[in-house]
Amino acid sequence: MKYLIVGLGNIGSEYENTRHNIGFKTLDAFAKASNVSFSPNRYADTAVVKFKGRSLLLVKPTTYMNLSGKAVNYYLQEEKIPLERLLIITDDLALPFGTLRLKGKGSDGGHNGLKNINQILGRQDYPRLRFGVGSEFSRGSQVNYVLGEWNEEETKQLPERIEQCQKIIQAFSTIGIQRTMNEFNGN
Repeated sequence: MKYLIVGLGNIGSEYENTRHNIGFKTLDAFAKASNVSFSPNRYADTAVVKFKGRSLLLVKPTTYMNLSGKAVNYYLQEEKIPLERLLIITDDLALPFGTLRLKGKGSDGGHNGLKNINQILGRQDYPRLRFGVGSEFSRGSQVNYVLGEWNEEETKQLPERIEQCQKIIQAFSTIGIQRTMNEFNGN
């Protein structure tokens, strides 16, 4: 059984440790923990993780955040993966730092990556794992905040939160979204 796990982010070293790149950072850690590495591919860097009889295709779009839908749509079609086995990992300003929320559907919440995915897929009913990055910015500095690097306190807490994301990805692929939400949302 195949799953498409997409981490949102931007390519380039200047974005590597930014809040907006938590999707990439999560998948990098997941790949490393699974002893696999990413390879350049069409519209994305990809890796495959085998877990409990499942095949998880990890995708980090190389299209930049605002065109993430192109990579998502391509791999859904190419790999013939149904929408319910797609999981998008994204940063979320509406959640306090480190809060993780798995949802089966939802709006883009002003997130340009999700906005593009919704536009290209023509729907919003696909699973997403929202990683809270907080909203400690003044009016008008949202872009600088999400493209800013983690502060010292956040940097200390990141490994544990990313590890929790990995557990959510594994649970999503084995016990399904409903049971995974029941187990992890609110923790």
